[in-house]
Amino acid sequence: MDLSFDAPGNHHFIRSISEEGIRIGDEYLTTSFLVSASELRRDWPPQSHEELDEGHLDTIFELQPDVVLIGTGAKQHFLPQSSVFRFYRQNVGIEVMNTEAACRTFNVLVNEGRKVVAALMPVRTA
Repeated sequence: MDLSFDAPGNHHFIRSISEEGIRIGDEYLTTSFLVSASELRRDWPPQSHEELDEGHLDTIFELQPDVVLIGTGAKQHFLPQSSVFRFYRQNVGIEVMNTEAACRTFNVLVNEGRKVVAALMPVRTA
């Protein structure tokens, strides 16, 4: 799915998403990563929602977001209640959705100047 709109400002922008990967600028990413307006962390370890743990959430909080979007792959998989409460305790909004929806939402929020971080997992369907 091509997500390109007008040329983005001085921030990261997700250009497209498919089973092969997610394109940010001219780079295709095929493994999980974190992206904010100004930062791209290619080495975020969990490759599926089953692998996500509290340490991975620590990495998200290091980016000091106001809103976090977690893309859990081809399908939406909710986080454990304890993880969701952790976001609420830190006064950080959290939305969990499939990765495609998270990519579209990230582009809208970052374009609005929101302090958003997207934690995106691959969209492999097989």
